Amino acid sequence: MTRSLLLDSPLLAPALDAAKDAPRRRKNLNLHTSTDAPAQRFFNAMEPDSYVRPHRHLDAGKEETLLVVRGSVGVFEFDDDGAVIRAARLSASSDAFGLHVPLGVWHSLVALESGTVFLEVKGGPYVPFSPEDFAPWAPAEGDAAAADFIAALRRNLG
Repeated sequence: MTRSLLLDSPLLAPALDAAKDAPRRRKNLNLHTSTDAPAQRFFNAMEPDSYVRPHRHLDAGKEETLLVVRGSVGVFEFDDDGAVIRAARLSASSDAFGLHVPLGVWHSLVALESGTVFLEVKGGPYVPFSPEDFAPWAPAEGDAAAADFIAALRRNLG
């Protein structure tokens, strides 16, 4: 018999623990069963020092929706030159708890608390990022300048 999956704290615990030890300081917990699934639904456990390089999605159906379920994140939108045009705090316990990102919008986020988790939903199948999906004005993942970039983003939150 197939059973539903209860979305609760014990389900998230392994991803939260793994994020703390992961080199990228985040860990996905996929709800979809295959990278070929037509809908990619997953929890992302993220620590505050994780760097999500600003990027955009250009392919039809790759709009993404983020809903914070634990902790808080800062979300950022940029113009084509890298200037922050929107900065917002999202929290599971506030009026602003999620974001829907349309195609072509440069965006990034940072965890503001240890143990932050958000649900991400976008169309499948999974397609790895191509170089043109990443912002050319932002440091690459692993670059020493990433920590300063994250700090600058946080300053936009006031």
